[in-house]
Amino acid sequence: MTPRPTNWAGNITFAAGRVHSPETLAELQSLVAGSVRARALGSAHSFTDIADSPGVLISAERLPYELEVDAAAGTVRVGAGVRYAALSRALHERGYALRNLASLPHISVAGSCATGTHGSGDRNGGLATAVAAMDLVTGSGEPVTLARGDAGFAGAAVHLGALGVVTALELDIVPAYEMAQHVYEGLDLELVCERFDEVMSATYSVSLFTSWRGPVVDALWLKRRLDEPAPAGWAPGEPFFGAAPAPGPRHPVPGVPAEACTPQLGAPGPWHERLPHFRPDFPPSSRGDELQSEYLLPRRHAVEALRALDAVRGRIAPALQISEIRTVAADDLWLSPAYGEDVVGFHFTWVRDERAVLPVVDLLEGVLGAFGARPHWGKIFTTPAETLAARYPRLADFRDLARKYDPAGRFTNAYTARFLDL
Repeated sequence: MTPRPTNWAGNITFAAGRVHSPETLAELQSLVAGSVRARALGSAHSFTDIADSPGVLISAERLPYELEVDAAAGTVRVGAGVRYAALSRALHERGYALRNLASLPHISVAGSCATGTHGSGDRNGGLATAVAAMDLVTGSGEPVTLARGDAGFAGAAVHLGALGVVTALELDIVPAYEMAQHVYEGLDLELVCERFDEVMSATYSVSLFTSWRGPVVDALWLKRRLDEPAPAGWAPGEPFFGAAPAPGPRHPVPGVPAEACTPQLGAPGPWHERLPHFRPDFPPSSRGDELQSEYLLPRRHAVEALRALDAVRGRIAPALQISEIRTVAADDLWLSPAYGEDVVGFHFTWVRDERAVLPVVDLLEGVLGAFGARPHWGKIFTTPAETLAARYPRLADFRDLARKYDPAGRFTNAYTARFLDL
């Protein structure tokens, strides 16, 4: 018997017996129109049942597409099934770039935007903020195009798969740029609290990694654009904010070999080979044996949240591999975790043991919930629908949008019922 498909981490086994990969738009339309229930599947990197369906599971990877750059508009048109690694290489060859990338280049463009996935940087919005237009097949099987400025577009950019199957996107692009990546170790947590804004704005993209095993940030990762000024007080090879430069390449998880990571030690290189933490020619994680959660909350509460987490680090650390702290710029996308306000994200890479992890997730829901934290839609969380409704002021509008494009509820599933009341 052929095993049922699973997500990347293996913690979710999809109800659908197989994944359908239509090769034409007409085939996709027929598949959707003939199904009672359907869901789109991206790169399956979600740690939840967001993509699960008791009916048809659809991948856009085989749909035809040609990367089309519109230099005058500053956009690129791509097929929904393309992954960021392939898109980035093709863009760079043409002299263009995206403003930001997530830590993994392995993830699909459509799935990442649909779930509100992000990178890091004070001036950088989530990945969906780059979406200028999107084509999708709705619940009736009809194709629809939504563009920035259209009614409902701000609700559609982060859509959780509830509106239909995305077939193509237009993304904002900029001229290609070069970057360098530097890693520093042993940053005092109290210093981070006292100088949070200075630390997180030091370079174009900044990540803090901590195991929560003491009042210290294990590593500070700085990704610097070479066409921008170096941070004040920075000198290659010298301590920065009191942290020592790493003497060699590092993996985010202490003790794990760094060959899967993008080049460090200040070596200059293209944007797409520095912004992600990991290289596309290696598996998405050197371990793969993990679960993940993330909570994003108003940046103005960042220091309070850091101290609150430090107070319970003894409960967090035993279930944790590593935690990452990043900042994301505000946007106007209804279901974006950065809707309406600059945010700070607290990401947790757990051991792959739900019995050990879920009690800590419940703890975090209380600790970070006090600051209005919004969970990442594609990672493990237990926030109830009524709480999400209070933290997403446009959630009722999104439900109306979903019912407009999917009146029969073809794209609903257990996840949308649990968290969206759809």
